[in-house]
Parts: sequence; C-alpha cells; structure tokens
Amino acid sequence: MTLTALVDYDSGNLHSAQKAFERMAAETGGGRVVVTSDPDVVARADRIVLPGDGAFPACHAALGAVPGLAEAISEAVTGRGRPFLGICVGMQMLATRGFEYEETPGFGWIGGEITRISPADPALKVPHMGWNDLVIDRPHPVLAGLATGDHAYFVHSWAMRVADPAHLLAHVDYAGDVTAIVGRDTIIGTQFHPEKSQATGLRLIANFLRWRP
Repeated sequence: MTLTALVDYDSGNLHSAQKAFERMAAETGGGRVVVTSDPDVVARADRIVLPGDGAFPACHAALGAVPGLAEAISEAVTGRGRPFLGICVGMQMLATRGFEYEETPGFGWIGGEITRISPADPALKVPHMGWNDLVIDRPHPVLAGLATGDHAYFVHSWAMRVADPAHLLAHVDYAGDVTAIVGRDTIIGTQFHPEKSQATGLRLIANFLRWRP
C-alpha cells in the first residue's frame, strides 16, 4: 500500500488538508495518508505533501527547527524522485528565495523568487483572498480534467515569479498574472489551497495520488 506523508511542522491547520487527502485516497485507492513530522516516515513515503500557512521566513524556520525533516524531504524528492506537492507557502518554498520581511532561501528546486503581489488596479486588495479562475498554461498529469475557468481558493500576499516559463503550469488574473501552479519533474506546487477548492481541488488531489512520474 502506498504511503502519502502530509508534513506537519506547526505551520498551519492541517485538519482540512488531512480530510481531503484521506477522502480522495479512499475514493481512488490511493493508499494511506499520514500526518507526520517524523523524518523517518517522510523518508519512507511514496509521496510527500508540504503545506504552509503564514509568512515564508516563519515557515522556513519552522521546517528547519525539526531535526532532519528538511533533509529527509530533500533526499526523498531530489535523491529518489518521490512525487512532491507543495501547497501555498509549501509551494513558495520551492523557489530560489523569498523576500517577505527578509531575504530567505528556498529549496531552489524551481528557479524563481517570491515577491509581493502588486495588482495594476489599486482597487484590488492585497492579500489576494477568495475564488479566482485558473488559466491552464501547460498540460500536466496532475491537472488532468482541469480546464481554464475552473475555480480555486486563494489567500496570499506573495507569489512566485518563475525563472523558466516552462515551469509555469497555471496562473490567475488579478489585475496582472499571478502564478497559481508550478511544476517540473516529480515536483508540483499550488499557490491556492486544493483542500479548500471544492471539485477543482479534490480532482487535483486525486490526480496527485494516482500520479506515477
């Protein structure tokens, strides 16, 4: 039975994510889902999900505060090619670095920087909060069945600017393009919260659980 590790590093409420992943694992035969902060469990997992709520530096510090956890994630993903899904700040940590409050290094798995959203229309508020329509830029197995116009739920003030356009899988329009989904190799990340995005998010989660890169 395959094992999906939902990484717990005290950076957000994992209850809704756990329920969504467990539901779709049951519906798709996607194996077992565990919420864990144990590096040994993460190292053995067949898939890894890294959520994150709050500020980039705080999430980065919280992950680094759990001995061996970041190293276990990195070895599993870059060393053994385990499928990885980053959610919200968990997606932002894929970048080279972020600039929220202070310059903070990311994993550097997808080249780019995390910069503050600056809508061209001053009437649009930051944070970007609520539902927005996805624009699919490139096909990907985890996006199977999703289409431009599908709704996803966002809550964030900072977003990734990818260095290589080939890594941009989807964006949204918020008086300017805002990165929504990035990916390369066995790595994918969503700026929005799939666990809060109803049918769109559940389909993406199901696809991730079935993904065989």
